[in-house]
This record gives sequence, structure tokens and C-alpha cells, in this order.
Amino acid sequence: MRHIAVLTGLSVLALSTSAAFGQDVRFEIDVADDDLESVLENSSLLVALKDEDDPTPQDYVAAARADYRRLLTGLYSEGYYGGTISILVNGQEAAALAPLDAPARIDDIAIRVSQGPRFEFGRAEIAPLAPDTELPEGFATGETARAESVRAAARAGVEAWEAVGFAKAEVAGQEIVADHLTERLDAAVTLAPGPRLRFGALTVTGNEDVREERIRAIADLPVGRTYDPEALDFAATRLRRTGAFDAVAFIESEEIGPNDTLPFELTITESKPRRIGFGAEISTVEGLGLSAFWLHRNLLGGAERLRIEGEISGIEGEVPGVTGSGGADYRLGTSFNRPATFRADVDLFAEAELKHENEIDYTLDQFSAEIGLSRYVNDTLTYSAAIGILTAREETDARVRDYTLLTLPLDATLDRRDVPLDAKNGYFIDAEVTPFLGVTGTDDGLRLYVDNRAYRSFGESERLTLAVRGQIGSVLGSSLAETPADFLFYSGGGGTVRGHDYQSLGVTYTRDFGDGPVEIRSGGKSFAAAQLEARFGVTEKIGAVGFYDIGYVEADGIPDGSGDYQAGAGAGIRYTTPIGPIRLDVATPVTGNDAYESVQVYIGIGQSF
Repeated sequence: MRHIAVLTGLSVLALSTSAAFGQDVRFEIDVADDDLESVLENSSLLVALKDEDDPTPQDYVAAARADYRRLLTGLYSEGYYGGTISILVNGQEAAALAPLDAPARIDDIAIRVSQGPRFEFGRAEIAPLAPDTELPEGFATGETARAESVRAAARAGVEAWEAVGFAKAEVAGQEIVADHLTERLDAAVTLAPGPRLRFGALTVTGNEDVREERIRAIADLPVGRTYDPEALDFAATRLRRTGAFDAVAFIESEEIGPNDTLPFELTITESKPRRIGFGAEISTVEGLGLSAFWLHRNLLGGAERLRIEGEISGIEGEVPGVTGSGGADYRLGTSFNRPATFRADVDLFAEAELKHENEIDYTLDQFSAEIGLSRYVNDTLTYSAAIGILTAREETDARVRDYTLLTLPLDATLDRRDVPLDAKNGYFIDAEVTPFLGVTGTDDGLRLYVDNRAYRSFGESERLTLAVRGQIGSVLGSSLAETPADFLFYSGGGGTVRGHDYQSLGVTYTRDFGDGPVEIRSGGKSFAAAQLEARFGVTEKIGAVGFYDIGYVEADGIPDGSGDYQAGAGAGIRYTTPIGPIRLDVATPVTGNDAYESVQVYIGIGQSF
């Protein structure tokens, strides 16, 4: 390598000296391209030493000797194949210094780079290619000859062969020639697909408490079928989804098995079977909410999951003038889940719940149970169907009634958020359809509910995120008075419109239950709400949020505009933790008689949506 000092531009980074040696270290990155300068600075170990405590002269010399290759790689990554690099330590080329012969004192270090001309691809070839191979756009004649473009093309070629069953495809050779006269780079990559393979024998190791036959059933590796990397990924995902394993790894054999088969070893690490957890949330309107759960991840030795959970909400704080949520609510529930029932991507679930709700308009004691199946179509789409029974006692100012329902809850969820607990990009859709048959005490009907969420971040660091949530709901078939109270819709509170009292927006109607007409307040049969947030990352840990919420409730199942709406706005802060952001929101109503005259506070873990 030639070491030539050529000055084409100058950027000086001053590094504070080491107290032990009194060094005055300067870095000169001599390039005219700002983007290239950033690449070289990020590649340099010498630059990285500025963040170290008291580096020694030996550290500097070792870093300088390593930087030749690292900086050259940085030049190649941006298409510069004729550059020169000089690294001077006390005026002496670092390559001539032995690592153990570092001077006792270093007064000056200079990195000088002349990038030379930027090369373009002349010949850009890769063969043979599998059908429908998509090569990167940057790997083409006339494009900037970045080294990464060659590597990306090679990866794309190999992965395309793997996708059609050639599991041992590899790069067999490459010919790369830089023509300095024409400033062009000729690149020719040769691939070796190898034979088309089928999934071979599967060996399971690492399991102790989960039975091997259940592991095989959950993974459902298609032994005997043509190799497909997606099938391998799906098998690993199914095992991880159970929650019974800390680690899952499919290791392919180095050798091809008989009849062009590829054996695999499945290595797993089991999770601790039991887990407990708790949560808390508080607002000045809805009061304090506490929850806890106990979980067993391998109840019967087949990765079956049993969860028992309890929750108390609406515990009112002593806040003067607060309407409250009507009183404390209690819930005790249990759920059982068995993966790979009937087929690998279908889970059997059974749930039961006992709850007491003390709301502003009604008091409800209810028991419900259901059993059903969930189907995982892929990593993002899930749907389920169940059959259930619900029995309840409902008390209002107008009457007391007992009723029993048979239900058929259907649900579909599409989750394409990048990070579910703190999404920056993507979207989420959950749609619920629940037909119900009134066995006693109520009408037949159909309840619909859809929850949509979308996220989009801006800027290179994605510090600004716009988030929007839309909810719609409707009850069809049953009359307003005969619909179960908790099937109806309200607006107000943390889940709909912040700043307004919990369930503060409903509907009022008049009905005669035998003792003369009475005016009744309840939830509505149709509902729509939107929450809009602008989230900004102030620091790595702290974020700020501004939001605006609006909700609409109507008595009829098919809205005609005769209902009422409310809106609230506010701001909040977020503090990032490993379990999700801690949330503090302060909101005020912007509609109604008390618009801008009251403030509500909401504290919890996780984003509001």
C-alpha cells in the first residue's frame, strides 16, 4: 500500500489529551465528500478512541495500524478504488511502527486520505441465476461501484436459489477488476446452486420437560418436502410463539443426506415454566387500576399455557370534585391455550371470566365462558372463532334483570407494527363480530367493533412519530333497552377521549318497564372515536406527546347523525424503560360546558395506543 499525504480539503477534529501522557492528538480527514468523511470517521478506531478513558500510546499505535484496512474498506464501500491513505504518528508513518515500540509520548496524529475518482460499474454480472431473481438496482452498468452492491447481489443470488430448494447454494468465485484509466469496475460473480434438496431427518435436543412429540407437532417441519427457508422460519416462529422456549435454533447438516435430503438438528432451551406479573394505571377520572397474573407455560408437558389473572379498577383517589368511574370494578379470569391442535398453526383456547362492574349507569355481575380455535395465517395475521355462554345480573335505576346469552365471537387481527409496545411505523387492525342469541331476558343481535391504528415516523433518526387510532362500533338487531349494558358504547376516559370523565358521553331515552315512563341513560348502539398523537423524542429516554381525541355516540345501530360528540386535547411525556414507556398525560375537554376549565391526569405503562 502506498502512503501519500494529499490535501484536497480539511476537517480537523480536536480530541482532548490524555492526562497521563499529555498528548495533543489531531485528526485530519482530507476528503472533499462530506458523506465519505462521515463513513471514514465511523470506520476509524482512532476516532473511536476519543470516547475512551486515558488511552495509552500503545492504544493509538495499534488503532492507527488497524485503520489502514478499515479506511480502505470505507473507500471501497463508497466506490473509491484509487484512493491513498496516510496515517502519521508524530510525523512517522504508522505502518512503520511496531506495536510494542510506541513512543513514550504522542504529540500529533494525522489521518490523511485522498479518495481519488469515484468508479462506476462497467461489467456487472452474476450467474447462474434462479428464476425470478431480483438483483439490487445498484448492481448495474453505469451505477456507482460500491462494494456493498456486489455483496448484496451475491446474497440476492444465493437467497433466490435457496428459496426454490437449493439449500447449499453458494458463491463459487468472483472476478473484480478496477480499470483506473476508465474509472470503471468490472465485477463478475459465479454462483454454485448445488443439488435441489428436501427436508431430511430432524433431531431434537435440549428439551427436558416439553415432550419431543409435541415439539415436532408444533414445529411441523415438512420432512420429505422440497427445502424452503420460509417453512424453516415458520417452524421456528411456531415454537417461539408458545412462550415455552427461551431459544430455538434449526441447525442444518454440513453434509447432504441420502437421496438429496438435508438433515436438521433442532436445539431448544426451555423457559422457566412459571411466571408472575403485575401492572398499575391511574387517572384522576377513572382512579387507580391494579392487575396481576400467574402463568404456567408447560402445564401438561406439551407447551400448554395456563394463565390466571385478576384486576381491580376504578379505585377512586381522593381528588376533590372528581365524578369518578361509578365505583370499583373486579375481574377474575383464567385461560388455557394448547398449541398445534388439529394442525400446527391452530391453537385451542378456553377462557372463563367472573366480573363485577360498578359503573355510573349500571351495576353488573357477570360470568362468561368460551372455547374456540385460533388460526395463525402468518406472522402478522391471526383469526379466531369460538362459542360461548354468558349469564349476568344487571341493575339500573329503572330495573333489575337477569339474562343469559349464547355467543359466537369471531375475531381477526392484522398486526404490522414494527414494535408493538412503542410503534414508530406500521399499522394494526382488530375486527370483532359477535352474534348473540338471547336465551332468557334479552334480545338476539349482533355486535361489531373495529380498532384501527397507524404509525408513521419522519426524519433520519425517526424522532417524530405521528400516530392515529380510529374505533367504530355498532349493535344491530336488538333494541337499545334489551341490549346487555356492557355491549353498548360510551365515550370519555383514557381509552376514547382524554380530558372528559369516564363514560361521560352516552345516550338518554324514555321507556316504560311497567311502572310508568322513566328516563334512562345508557351507552349507545353506535360509536366512533379517533385519537391523534404527535410523539417527539427529546432525548434517547424522554419523549414529548401532543394529542387530540374525539368521540361520537348515537342511540341507533346505523348512525344517522342524531347523536352527540365530545373532544379533548392535551400533552404528555414518555420515559422509555425495558418494559415499555412510562406514560404521563394531562388533558382538558375542548367541548362541553367545562371546556378548558378542568384537567385530567393519566399515568400508565405503554403508549396510550
